[in-house]
Amino acid sequence: MSAVLDRPPLWRSAFALFKGFDPLLTLAILLLMGIGLTAMYSSGFDHGTRFVDHGRNMLLAAGIIFVVAQIPLQRLAQLAVPLYTLGVVLLVAVLLFGITKKGATRWINVGVVIQPSELLKISMPLMLAWWFQRREGTLYAMDFIIAGLLLMLPVGLIMKQPDLGTSLLVMMAGGAVIFFAGLSWKLVIPPVLLGAIGIGLLIAFEPSLCKPGVDWHVLHEYQRQRVCTLLDPTRDPLGKGFHILQGMIAIGSGGIWGKGFMQGTQTHLEFIPERTTDFIFAAYSEEFGMVGNLALLAAYLFLIFRIFYIAANASTQFGRLLAGAIGVIFFTYAFVNMGMVSGILPVVGVPLPFVSYGGTAMVTLGLSLGILFAIARDKRTFRT
Repeated sequence: MSAVLDRPPLWRSAFALFKGFDPLLTLAILLLMGIGLTAMYSSGFDHGTRFVDHGRNMLLAAGIIFVVAQIPLQRLAQLAVPLYTLGVVLLVAVLLFGITKKGATRWINVGVVIQPSELLKISMPLMLAWWFQRREGTLYAMDFIIAGLLLMLPVGLIMKQPDLGTSLLVMMAGGAVIFFAGLSWKLVIPPVLLGAIGIGLLIAFEPSLCKPGVDWHVLHEYQRQRVCTLLDPTRDPLGKGFHILQGMIAIGSGGIWGKGFMQGTQTHLEFIPERTTDFIFAAYSEEFGMVGNLALLAAYLFLIFRIFYIAANASTQFGRLLAGAIGVIFFTYAFVNMGMVSGILPVVGVPLPFVSYGGTAMVTLGLSLGILFAIARDKRTFRT
């Protein structure tokens, strides 16, 4: 009888589950969810059930965040090797037995059709954070070489599918862990300079490099076309350049204040392709203008800075590296999507977090943020 009387009230037990959730991170997520729902209602109210489904996906992500946030960091570290191994095995299976759609082999049927590359967005930084945690204080050059090999194996398999957008995200997530683990700037600057020189040469010799029939060898033909279209979208304004041109027109026509909620002509006259998914930023810009864009950018910066604050104050090496990688993931998502819609980056399949429609992307975001909340709540010294 006394045991029953000593049991805490149900409300107090429920409150304990939410105790330790970072309030500023929660606020940043709610802001982006609000902007995402507003943008989706405006661009997708006449597009089937997109708005309702988008809200459902957000609720699913919120549930995933809550559940994953309860997992101790030590348990997350124990999952790193199994999840990474499973992801690589599934990528090899895709290469051998995958399902091909629209010229890309990215899916496999394991009872349900899945896209294994999505798993690597989470398992890759988990694996590398675990790897460097095990070697904390005794890092050698070979440790970074092995980490690079662990990264390039799945990235190479994803590029083989081909899937440039996902391979970029996985590479950025893994590369962030390697850099934050202590990779010297002397090793980072040379490839960055080479990349800048390569871009300059590409722009200078664009007329000859983008002639029909020219093979770039290192890229698939559709990827070469995307780069050439980026450099000069007017070369095929009604074909491959249509997406970029219409996106730029929509963004420019929004002006300072925008045309108003649900008043975008480019959007609702169907000039913007994929207006609820990859190109929703163009629809949002047309209706909310530069002011709305600044508000969206401020919300993303708020989220990203809060993520890096959590990373800097994490209690363990594993938490610091993993949280830093998640911050880079969100930055890459936002920068690449806005960049491709604005015409400064090639068009790749990268959604805008919480704004673009997509169940798989929302699940990935939920897992990432759930891990981040777990890092923020962790108060113990981590040891593997």
